[in-house]
Amino acid sequence: MVTPDAIENYIREKLDCQHLAIEGDGAHFQAVIVSDAFAGKSRVQRHQIVYGALGDRMREEIHALSMQTLTPAEWSHHPVN
Repeated sequence: MVTPDAIENYIREKLDCQHLAIEGDGAHFQAVIVSDAFAGKSRVQRHQIVYGALGDRMREEIHALSMQTLTPAEWSHHPVN
């Protein structure tokens, strides 16, 4: 079973993140991902970047991943921050 820590490691291997938090129960996961790579990108493009970082794991290991993908500037104004 995949863990939140494993997903965090997979993402960090391919994407430079200023903040990354993953929670989940082994089947369903929630992520807050902050990266400069998202600047100027649509929400769909941002998710595609994360899916690209996860590769085949999205089909094979991770059943559901809900994401908030933010730039550092957006994160600085985010209510959770």
